[in-house]
Amino acid sequence: MDASKPMTIFFSAGEPSGDLHGANLIRQLQAQSPGLQAVGYGGPKMAEAGCQLHEDLTALAVMWFVRVLLNLHKFVGLVSRADRYFRHHRPDAVVLIDYPGLNWWIARRAKVHGIPVFYYSPPQIWAWARWRVHKMRRLVDHVLCGLPFEEAWLRQHGCNATFVGHPFFDEVQRHPYDESFMAERRGRPGPLVVILPGSRTQEVTKNLRWFLKAAALVHEKAPDARFALAAFKPHQAEIARKLIEPTGLPIEVCLGKTPELMRLADCAMSVSGSVSLELLYHTTPTVILYWIEPFAYWVQTFFRKVKYITLVNLLSTDGLDDRDLTPYRPSQPDADRVLFPEYLTYEDKSAAVAGHVVEWLTQPERRAARVEALRQLKDRVAHGGASRRAADYILDILKNRARPRKR
Repeated sequence: MDASKPMTIFFSAGEPSGDLHGANLIRQLQAQSPGLQAVGYGGPKMAEAGCQLHEDLTALAVMWFVRVLLNLHKFVGLVSRADRYFRHHRPDAVVLIDYPGLNWWIARRAKVHGIPVFYYSPPQIWAWARWRVHKMRRLVDHVLCGLPFEEAWLRQHGCNATFVGHPFFDEVQRHPYDESFMAERRGRPGPLVVILPGSRTQEVTKNLRWFLKAAALVHEKAPDARFALAAFKPHQAEIARKLIEPTGLPIEVCLGKTPELMRLADCAMSVSGSVSLELLYHTTPTVILYWIEPFAYWVQTFFRKVKYITLVNLLSTDGLDDRDLTPYRPSQPDADRVLFPEYLTYEDKSAAVAGHVVEWLTQPERRAARVEALRQLKDRVAHGGASRRAADYILDILKNRARPRKR
C-alpha cells in the first residue's frame, strides 16, 4: 500500500440492510480519510454515499438453495469480475457485509491476491451451520462483530474478532422521521397494530397471509384496534393491497414509513431479522412469525444451532446455549425472558400470534411490563457508534500496513 495515494476499499453487500450499513460505514471512512475511494457491489444507499457500484447486488437478494441455483451464473460472473478488479487494481482492503453465499467467494479471491479482508456485520454462523467458522478463520483477517456474544464465540474458534456494536443502531438514531405523518395518525382513535411482513418479496408472499388471518382474529377481540402495514417496495405494497382487499380488514398500507410506524405502534406483528433490533429501539411489544415450507423447515433443523431466531431474544437469554433447540413455546418455563414471542413454523400459527397481540391490547399492565423489559435491554445493548468504531479499526489496520518497517 502506497501511503501517498488515497485508499481504495472494495465493498460487497447484498441485502438492503447491508446496503444501509455499508453506506454509513463509507461515510465514516471518508470523513476520517478524505479522498478514500469506495468501489464494488452494493445498493442505492451505498451509491448515494459515494461508492462506485460495479453492480447493484441488492437486486439479487435471494433465499434458499433452489433460488441460489437459479441465479448461480450471475454469482459466478460477479466473482470473476471481482477477481479481475483485484488483479488489475489491487484495492487496499475488501470489506464484506453479511450475504455469505457470494461473499465467501469474494473473500477467497481477495486472499489469493493478498488483499486484507474485513467482515463487517458478519453472517450468524454461530446460529446456522457452525461448521462455516472454518471458512471465517481461513478467509477473513478481521471480523467486526455486532453482537456482544459474537466476539467471544468467534475468538474461541480461532477467528480474529472485535466487537464494534450493531450498525443497525447507528441508523435508527440518525433517522429523520416524518413528523406530519405521525402527528396525523396519533390523532386517530384506537390502538395501532403494525404489520411488518419483511423487505424481501418472498418473505411478504409467504408470511402476509398468516398475518392477515391473525389480524382478523385480533379485530374480533379488539374491534377498536387500527392496523397499518409497512411496505418496503412499491410492488410489495401492491401485493399487500390485493391480499387485504378481500378480507375487508381496516388495514392501511404505508410505503416507506417503517420507522414512523414502529414509533407509533402499540404493538407489532413482524418477520424475524434485523428489524427486531429497530423494534427493540422503539420498545415496541412484538410477536415474530417466520413461515417457511415444510421441506425448508425440515432442512433448517439440521443447520439451526440456537433455540431462538430473533436477535432480541438471543440478547435477552443465553442465546448460544445449544442444549435445547426446540422452538419457542408460550408454555415453556422461561417464556417471560423471551421478549418477542416467536414462531418459526410451517403450520398455521395465526391464533397464537393473535393471542399475544390481544393480550397487549386488552391488558395494559402486561403491555407495560413488556415495554419496561424492552427498555432495560435497550439501555444495555442499543448503543450507536458501530460505523465509527469499525472505520477507526479498518483505517488503523491499513495505516499500520502502510508504515515502512524500520531497518
